[in-house]
Amino acid sequence: MTVELPKSIAEGHSSEWAALHMAIGLYVSKEATLGQAAEAAGVSQIEFQRELGKRKIPINYTIEDLAADIETVRGLTAK
Repeated sequence: MTVELPKSIAEGHSSEWAALHMAIGLYVSKEATLGQAAEAAGVSQIEFQRELGKRKIPINYTIEDLAADIETVRGLTAK
C-alpha cells in the first residue's frame, strides 16, 4: 500500500517518521495491536512502546488481558 501525504506535511520528514505516526494512530484507535503497530512502523515492540511513552500514550492493556496472562503463567508453572 502506498500513502501519499500532502507536501506541507511530508516536507522535512522521512518515510520512517510517517510509518511511525501512522502506526501510532492505528494503535491509539485500537485498529492494530501493539505488535501489528510495531511491525507497521518497522520497529521492535520495545521501541514502539518507548515511542508511545515519549508521547504519554498508555498501553492498551485491559483487566481481561491481565487475567489471560495470569492463566498463561499458571499453566507454565504447573508443568
